[in-house]
Amino acid sequence: MRELTPQEVAAGLAAGELVLVDVREPNETAVERIAGSMLMPLSRFDPADLPAASGRALVFSCASGIRSLRAADVTQALGHSDVGHLAGGLKAWKAAGYPTEK
Repeated sequence: MRELTPQEVAAGLAAGELVLVDVREPNETAVERIAGSMLMPLSRFDPADLPAASGRALVFSCASGIRSLRAADVTQALGHSDVGHLAGGLKAWKAAGYPTEK
């Protein structure tokens, strides 16, 4: 499982090389989210519901990197090979100067 920096995630999103899955709760994503991310709350997370990545890496994000790491670990344990998470989560994304949607 790869720990990705905000710069790596931004580049992967721009290149269409990854699927960003936000595992925060709907009330959190309603306030702020990374553009292009899809919502799959960890409280109801089921890797069987993940979209077909079609050759793209599955990258998980959350507020600080704790929940996304759990989701990535579960997903990888079930046989998905190209899995990562945004180290530091949305906090790191914003600290690196990347925009969010509100």
